[in-house]
Amino acid sequence: MLKKLMILAASICMASQVNAASSRQDLQDRVDAAKAVLDQIMTAGDKGIPLGILQQATCVAVVPGMIKGAFVFGAQYGQGVVTCRTGHGWSAPVFIRLAGGSWGLQIGGQSTDLVLVAVNEKGFQDLLKNKFKIGANASAAAGPVGRNGEASTDWKMSAELLTYSRTKGLFAGIDLDGTSISQNNTDTDTYYGQEYPFQTVLKGNVAVPQDSVAFVQTVAHYFIEAKNQ
Repeated sequence: MLKKLMILAASICMASQVNAASSRQDLQDRVDAAKAVLDQIMTAGDKGIPLGILQQATCVAVVPGMIKGAFVFGAQYGQGVVTCRTGHGWSAPVFIRLAGGSWGLQIGGQSTDLVLVAVNEKGFQDLLKNKFKIGANASAAAGPVGRNGEASTDWKMSAELLTYSRTKGLFAGIDLDGTSISQNNTDTDTYYGQEYPFQTVLKGNVAVPQDSVAFVQTVAHYFIEAKNQ
């Protein structure tokens, strides 16, 4: 009975966040926070994402402040932004949701920044889906960290997405199996002031809004830096 009550309470809490409407300013704050997270990670010297991985990137997703909480039943929920590489640069951003849960003897809560890097065409196609689950519908691996981290793993053979987390300043690869990623069409439409399919935006057929140029340029900067290393 207690287990059911805990699951119900966590579900209600998560549902309230999912259904809460975001204003245009809320979404701009999310885009700005994503840029800040990426800058902080990539300027962390030998503790950031290896440049060799960014050379392979087809899309980059940043989820600032994903909330993880637990009281026996664990739940996690976050909202983020995605940009993908196109034939003429990086795309305008779209908005996504991440949600997952776990059961175990646990208590506490924390806020975690997440970065997901799609490293091939399959990873790009995953992000065009309305919803998919890591580990079931898309293969992912905890991404290596450090300037030469990409040399010690077989991620090129097995993963479509590389996943990272940063909690309290500690940056590392993370296992996100069981986490669902879904398109946030409502937020995307609110940000652009009209309806755009994810595929249209991520394939570069929508101009980058002035307010999100800084985020997109930040992703492009680190991608070009990786290519030129």
